[in-house]
Amino acid sequence: MKKPTSATALALALATVVTAAGQTAVASPTTGDDGLERFRKQSLTWTECDDPALARSGTECARVTVPLDYSRPDGRTLTVAISRIKATDPEKRRGILQSNPGGPGGRGLSLPAEIKAKMTPEVAAAYDVIGMDTRGLGESTPVDCGLTRGMWLHAPGPDRAGFDESVRLSRDDARKCWDKYPDVLPHLSTRNIARDLDIVRSALGERKTSWFGQSYGTVLGAVYAQMFPRRIDRLVLDSAPGPADYHSFEMVRKMGPANEKALDDFARWAAPRDGEYGLGATAAAVRARVEGLLRSAETEPIPVGGHRITHQELPLVLFSLVTDDTGNADFALAVRALLDAAAGKPVTVPPALKQFLDMISDPRGTGRAADYAAQLAVLCADAAMPRDPEYYWQGVERARMSQPVFGPVTNVPLPCAFWKEKPREKPTEINNRVPALQIQATGDTRTTYESGLRMHRAMRGSKLVTVPARSHAVYLYYPNDCVKRTVNDYLLDGTLPARNTVCAS
Repeated sequence: MKKPTSATALALALATVVTAAGQTAVASPTTGDDGLERFRKQSLTWTECDDPALARSGTECARVTVPLDYSRPDGRTLTVAISRIKATDPEKRRGILQSNPGGPGGRGLSLPAEIKAKMTPEVAAAYDVIGMDTRGLGESTPVDCGLTRGMWLHAPGPDRAGFDESVRLSRDDARKCWDKYPDVLPHLSTRNIARDLDIVRSALGERKTSWFGQSYGTVLGAVYAQMFPRRIDRLVLDSAPGPADYHSFEMVRKMGPANEKALDDFARWAAPRDGEYGLGATAAAVRARVEGLLRSAETEPIPVGGHRITHQELPLVLFSLVTDDTGNADFALAVRALLDAAAGKPVTVPPALKQFLDMISDPRGTGRAADYAAQLAVLCADAAMPRDPEYYWQGVERARMSQPVFGPVTNVPLPCAFWKEKPREKPTEINNRVPALQIQATGDTRTTYESGLRMHRAMRGSKLVTVPARSHAVYLYYPNDCVKRTVNDYLLDGTLPARNTVCAS
């Protein structure tokens, strides 16, 4: 889950193979008898990226061949697209830093340029930064299920009929994907993506790799460290969920209370600025305005920017814009515009709101529908979720009182509830002493701080840097010099903080 864009904010996003009891065993990737040598030793051709923006940034692109099914390396293959910005000083080069922007379903080819921009010159000199569109996504062999929406979240509204519509949409998304990719979907798991990462490492001729992952990318990094502990050099995990939370419905459900707290935080910010935004002179008044806007949309969709925002869509607008406290002004402008539009006044659509409207208006044209399909493929290959709609209906009803804005939308079923096949492998149990630097914001609305603490405890060699802020994906997107310095120092000299620490906002 990359920060700030509506698409990525909604997405929401883990030596020898360690297999938990009941997992499908795969031959050790450190031996030559597992049938993977032809993949490890393949020759890569680096060319200018097809995307002009990537080419202008100095990013190169290449393609890597990997097995669809690692237990059958002589069978069908996939192509994985990777990108690279080389170390700026070959004499000071340390190795590679592989990366993932989150999601799952976040495209990663542009990430090296973003990471390089945050590195000090000394760190930029030390690493080739490697990006990847993971299997099933983007420029890699993609899954495009022909879906017509760009996210699974669908607010059920005030009654059972709206909830039943949410169930129908999720069921249909699952059916469309399975009808089109029955032989591929079971293999788009995080464990297989981790195996792909190791093929990339080997094809690049590197004995070890360093890692930067944010949101879902922390899960992928932790899984890689568990499966290939001797291949890890330096490991940065930014905005992590708990491993068990990711592999269940709980990661989504816990977003409800977290986003309600974020809305209260925003309301406290907006109240002293009532003269500027006109949202209310007290925090309670601001929240009442937002909740009143939802009730208004239940009666009549809000006409804005050529789109009519329904009560199923409005909570998603709020969900996408409340993520970061540095975006409070954008959120306030969007709420003001929606209030005015609901009252029949002409409005100029603020940029943050326009981005969301563009995404929901044309998810196929923007590519978001295909990315959503890839996101589902990974989530549902990783996690088995309850299949009974009544389980989710009860969650919706319980959440209404304490979480009036976000509770219902974070309790409707994902398409994983209707996935045809359960995960082929059990979740990787994260429990190791691999050294790692973990960054976690106290007000994170996507991977909550409490959930992140569970990742910290599972990664027993990690040191935790706490950021007292409402943010997700801190290193790249939040203005905190302490975090930037801590990450860059660690990447440069490998020294973790002596103890868990706090980087004040």
